[in-house]
Parts: sequence; structure tokens; C-alpha cells
Amino acid sequence: MSFSKPNRSVATLTTTRVTPAPGSGICVTCVDGCKGPCEIGRSALKGREVIYPAPFGVITSGSEKDYPVDFSHFNIQGTAVGAVGIEADSDKATFPAVDTTTAVGAGGNIKLNFPVFTGAVGSTDIARINWEHVAIGAAISGVLVVAGENICGMDPKAEFKNGKIARSPEMERRVDAFKQWYDGVGGIIIQANVEDAKLGVPEYVIEKLGIEIFELKWGQGAKDIGGEVKLPSLERAMQLRDRGYIVLPDPTNPAVQEAFKTGDIKEFERHSRLGMVDEETFYKSVEHLRSVGAKYVTLKTGAYRPADLARAIKFSSNAKIDLLTIDGAGGGTGMSPWRMMNEWGIPTVQLECLTHQMCQRLAAKGDYIPPIAIAGGLSLEDHIFKALALGAPYVKAICLGRAILTAAMVGKTHGKLTAQKMELEGEDVKQGYLRLFAVGAQLKERFGKDFTKLPAGAIGMYSYIDRLKQGLQQLMAGSRKFALKYIDRNDLVALTRDAAEVSGISYVMESDAAEVDKILG
Repeated sequence: MSFSKPNRSVATLTTTRVTPAPGSGICVTCVDGCKGPCEIGRSALKGREVIYPAPFGVITSGSEKDYPVDFSHFNIQGTAVGAVGIEADSDKATFPAVDTTTAVGAGGNIKLNFPVFTGAVGSTDIARINWEHVAIGAAISGVLVVAGENICGMDPKAEFKNGKIARSPEMERRVDAFKQWYDGVGGIIIQANVEDAKLGVPEYVIEKLGIEIFELKWGQGAKDIGGEVKLPSLERAMQLRDRGYIVLPDPTNPAVQEAFKTGDIKEFERHSRLGMVDEETFYKSVEHLRSVGAKYVTLKTGAYRPADLARAIKFSSNAKIDLLTIDGAGGGTGMSPWRMMNEWGIPTVQLECLTHQMCQRLAAKGDYIPPIAIAGGLSLEDHIFKALALGAPYVKAICLGRAILTAAMVGKTHGKLTAQKMELEGEDVKQGYLRLFAVGAQLKERFGKDFTKLPAGAIGMYSYIDRLKQGLQQLMAGSRKFALKYIDRNDLVALTRDAAEVSGISYVMESDAAEVDKILG
């Protein structure tokens, strides 16, 4: 059977005329005269534009490939016996008593109210437009928000001096939006890729904007290349090419300029360069960030081959960084090549299992293991439980990229609709928010008159995390684990032999075998 769906996808706005062949994705009978609604046909007309999910700027996208082992191939073990982390008393061991707080940082100094944080909300239009909702949602939820790559470089109002960033109003806006609502739990992480490093972004945000947590980026689970966005104007294309980015087609080419003016070319692509990982350079980068004032240094790596995962874990161990985020294939992005998103990289379950094996080897030697976060296609409380358990005791948090952004966008959309309705009826908009959001009254009590300043998307994100919290508490109570630190691999059971082989988790028919023998005598 084929795990993929080549040549047609809602992501690329393509389909096939008849049932396609499973391998090629081409219609079983490809007819001369067909207008070509498939990816091949669309490419014959639109070429490289069809590489990317559409429409750009208003979507996020995630892989639709069916991987042979995923988190659905595991179930969470429950028990009717005892309680871990609380007195085994039915009046005390209730699910609301489950502690879902966690901490990251080499010394456990970055506290989180819940073990999730945002994906990197970077330079794409959808990230820029929704930043305020996500950042404030993170601040009031007590979790981390990540400001992604290329923000300064993409800022049309950015000021440069000697090729380095001197001021970025857009980055200032991002940082200020979070800090205005930050109450000491969670935090804001600024991320840098190779382009950001060239422009001096780390030094700027640490020294000028007071950023304490800085993230080096090797890659992500959605793609094996640098970041990219689409540019709607020749002026923007020229500006970003002048700043050192790769821009296609070349906006300095007179023929390209003429084609854009006549409408034959409607947009440009901005691409980031590939980073080149080197062990000594990595250590120097970490030390440099600390020397210019970074209190915490983290690393984000992607779904690369196992040797690269080993490098990420070993280098992070040696450098004693504060968080290592490992992003598996199957997750999402604001813009990535569609086939790459589906067909490259190690899926999240396998990547996490390899991570656990490697951490076990280092731990056996007494090496430092950085707090680890797992990302890649996760969205609900059972995913959070399973990812924490599969990587226990090393995985401390889960990165929810598209899921958190979805909650913020839906909250924002319904906030706009509610505002329109309330204004037509001559009623107070925020009173409408109290009826719209289940957490409205809770936030009104917490923030008082400042409740009226909360963006609807931030409330939506908070509501989503509040749901995740109760859902996770219920799952943990069923496993009789009353704090996150007690979740372990024995809390899972593999439903298939393949899942058991990949993970080392007991197959369902063999789970608890020794204890069963002991009970039955």
C-alpha cells in the first residue's frame, strides 16, 4: 500500500480526473485533451508556484502522509490501584488535583503553567498578522512563545548600520506585545537562523530589547531547507535581495522586471540559506550568546537523519543548553515545499524513540541531558501525554505549532463576528466576549477592567490550553499519575508489533505479563 497521495492535494489546490495509480499519482488513464487539474498539469502552466501550498499568507499546512507508526498506535495505560504523587484517597486523588506545571532550563528556572509552547511564529504573513493574539495568549497562559526566524530581515522599516540590524520596529512590536502581559511564568524566545546571525539579530534583541531566552535554529520538521516566503511586489523583492536573501526570480533582471510589470510574473520567493552545523562553531555560538547577555540558550532541530539527531543531543549536552526542541516530520509550517513536507525526514514517533535511546546512552555515562521538547503534528491532550511518556524522563514539554495558531485564529475570527453583531445591536463588545468564550468570566475576574484589552485570539488560545489542561489531568488521573514528573514509558501500551518494535513499549498482549503471573500464582 502507498502511504502517500502524490499528484493531488487540497494543499496545492489540485485533484485528478479519475482514480490515480497509487505509486505515481497519475490518473490510471491520462487522456489527451484533459485540462490537467492534477499537480503535473498545474505545473505545466504555473511551474514552481505549484511547489507550495496555497493560498499563501492565510494558511498553515501540515503533512497528509499516513506514516506506518504514529501516536495512534499507542494507548494510555489506566489502573484502578493506588496513586502516585498524592495520597491514595478518593477524596484527595481527584483529577483537578493533578499538577500539570513543568520547568525547563538547565536549572529548571523557566517555569511553565502547562507543558506546551508555541511553534516559531516567524516572518510569514500569517505569523505577523496573528502575533499579538498568540503572544498575549502565551503570556496569560504562562507558557513560552517563540518569535521565529527572519523577523528583523523581513521588517520593511528595519534600520541597518554597517550591514547589521540597528532597529526593527516589527521586532519591538513583537517583544512589547508579550511583555505587557507577562507575569513571570513562561517567557518569550527569539529564534535565529543563518540569515539572522549575519544581520546581528542575536546581539540586537539581547542587548537592546532585553531578551533572556535565545534559540539557535538548525531546522524544523516541515522542511530540509531554509525558510521561505512569497513577496507581492518588485520593491520588496529588491529590498530583501539587497539585505542578502536569495530571491527568485532575480528581481534585478530587466526581463523579470518587465514580466512583473505586465503581470506575467505575479510574485517573488524569498529563501534563506542553508545552515552549516559544525561542533566547535556551535559551542562558540552558545558561549557568544551567553557573553552578550543571554540568560538561557536553546536549540531547535528538525527531522534530520539519526546522526544529526545524535549531534544535536551530544552538542547540547556538552554545551549544557537550556532546552532542545526536536521537530519530527508530519508537523506544519506557514510555508514549505509541499512534497518535501510529506516525503522527507523522520516521523515524530520514530524520532522521539531514537531520542530516548540516545539520551539513555548519555545518561548511563553520567552526561548532562538538556530538557527536551517534542514537536511534529501534535494537537490534543492524548498527544501530549503520549509524547511525554514516550520520551520520559527526558521530555519536559511539547511544542504545538499549528494547533495553537489555529486556536488563536478561530478566537480572532469569532471575536470579529461577535464585535460586528454587538455593534449593530448597540451592545458592549466585551460583554459579547463573556458569552462567546467559556473562559470569559474567569479572565474577567482575573484581569478586571484590563479584560477589555485582551485580543479575542488570545482568549481563544487561553481557552484551548485550558481545555488541554483538564483533558490531560483526566488522562493522568486515570493512570494514577498526579504530577508530570511521574509519567513514564510504562504508562503506554503498543497496539501493534511494529509500534512495539520501534519504541520498546510493551505490546498490548504482553504488557504486565510478570505482574499478571504473580497475581494469578
